[in-house]
Amino acid sequence: MPLTKARKKEVQKTISQNIREFHTGKTYARTKRKFGSRRANKQAIAAAIKAAKGY
Repeated sequence: MPLTKARKKEVQKTISQNIREFHTGKTYARTKRKFGSRRANKQAIAAAIKAAKGY
């Protein structure tokens, strides 16, 4: 499922959905295995925020 862009009132909800989407993916699992869960979480959060804001 692709990441969604946020509307003005639903930013937090959209970011949460995008993070949840990352946590179920293969890329997150690979990053977690290679670098640890802390770095994988940071990357998931950063990418989810970026996608939600539409940059």
